[in-house]
Amino acid sequence: MNFAICNEVFGPRQSLEDWRGLCQFVASCGYEGIEVAPFTFAESVHEIETTQRENIKKIAEDCGLEIVALHWLLVSPQGLHLHSRDDKLRLQTRDYLSALIDFAGDLGAQIMVLGSHHQRHLEEGDFAGAWQRTKETFQFLAPHLQARKVLLCPEALPPPDCDFIQTAREAARLVEEINHPNVRLMLDAKSLSAEARPPQETIRQVGQGIAHFHANDANRRAPGYGETDFYAIAKALRDVKYNSWVSVEPFDYWPDAQTLTRETLRYLRGAFDDAA
Repeated sequence: MNFAICNEVFGPRQSLEDWRGLCQFVASCGYEGIEVAPFTFAESVHEIETTQRENIKKIAEDCGLEIVALHWLLVSPQGLHLHSRDDKLRLQTRDYLSALIDFAGDLGAQIMVLGSHHQRHLEEGDFAGAWQRTKETFQFLAPHLQARKVLLCPEALPPPDCDFIQTAREAARLVEEINHPNVRLMLDAKSLSAEARPPQETIRQVGQGIAHFHANDANRRAPGYGETDFYAIAKALRDVKYNSWVSVEPFDYWPDAQTLTRETLRYLRGAFDDAA
């Protein structure tokens, strides 16, 4: 198993020097990868020019890190919406996702995790319409994803955070209906913890062929700082033969970014070594 951590843990806006420092630190802790929230580099991905993209990638490589994924895709610029009934807004959002595909490809990131709960809230409860429009957007983007060798992964987000694609089963059904090799399922420990069944049971039910995994505690802190049983989760991921990236994505950075980065990796390695 390979371990990564999300870069927004170290601050909401990062210069190249910030990026170099955090990549050096993350690598020194023993991580092999890092995951990028695009808003940490610019309000809009269109503002990140070719030279800066090359530098972002090279700095990570020089530190021995792979940029494994993008996430928090639609947080900025403000006002985007995945499945809006406003055609102009929906197409603007689709075009921005297309630009993010190029950004991912330029950085060598093979995964795009589509969470962004505020940007996919239902409009007047229109679930059926939202589902169809989301499928159409993903299907439109699929050839571009394939050309740039990027996988787009819808992320289940539970209530009260989100009211659309709330469970792993719903996310899996969306992926199945789109039926394209570059649209795949990912799973998130915090989101799984909000479901009726224990996370390890859901992983065994829907986790065959997942493309990515986010590690975080049900209390929003990093793994090892709460009650979520990552030993059971690690065993379930082994059972479904998942052997790719486990990416640490806390939302509460207690006790501090540096401490959680070091201690969480130690905890996760113990859990996955035990499962093996």
